[in-house]
Amino acid sequence: MKLFRLIILLANFAVAATGHAATNNFFAQGGELVRAGKFSEAATVFAKAAQAQPATGTLVNLGLAEWQRGHAGAAILAWEEARWIDPFDERAETNLKFARAVVQVDAPQLKWFETASEWLSPMAWLWLAGVSLWLAAAAIILPRAFRWRRAGWHQLLTAFGIFIFLASLIANVGIVSRTQIGFVLRKDAPLRLTPTQNGEVTSTLAAGEPARKLRMRGNYFLIRTANESGWIEQNAFRLVSP
Repeated sequence: MKLFRLIILLANFAVAATGHAATNNFFAQGGELVRAGKFSEAATVFAKAAQAQPATGTLVNLGLAEWQRGHAGAAILAWEEARWIDPFDERAETNLKFARAVVQVDAPQLKWFETASEWLSPMAWLWLAGVSLWLAAAAIILPRAFRWRRAGWHQLLTAFGIFIFLASLIANVGIVSRTQIGFVLRKDAPLRLTPTQNGEVTSTLAAGEPARKLRMRGNYFLIRTANESGWIEQNAFRLVSP
């Protein structure tokens, strides 16, 4: 799974130069539409820009456009995607606090290792795991390979590398776990007892409400909110991992 993610990330670098100009065009067009008050069209353009090349600024603007046209769930999702790329983005964090206060939904309830994974971006944790592993391996192998006299700092370097690797490994587990968190897109989205159109509606969910995907069947996700579990249509729920 992690190797596959790394391959995808490296592949994205290969097409970044091609997609950069198109993204800039979408971004500028979206800004013009926002200034003209055409928020629905702006949201469509920013969504295309984010799809071509996910970036924090694009996703923040996408969230603003979605919020202005009354799509609170899509706005919260866009700002959460921005924080996924950059956990320190203050614009996304401020917008999320405001939006959740308005629509009265809570932030996702994270496990301790998921909270730790938010300290850095997924890409940073991935690189940290690789670098620390190589650092520890080098501190063990190189003195033997070159017949260096083993010094105390070699052991300290090995211990430090292993500690950082284990910490980043825990964070990467948290990142994988967080990929199952998503948000309700529609207001009063029905939560059903069974994954069918005729399934009994047990409750309705607010736009922007967080939940965890447990599994999928047909056109439905089985999700678990803070209070209950049930089935929701796929077009009414989307995972946060961009």
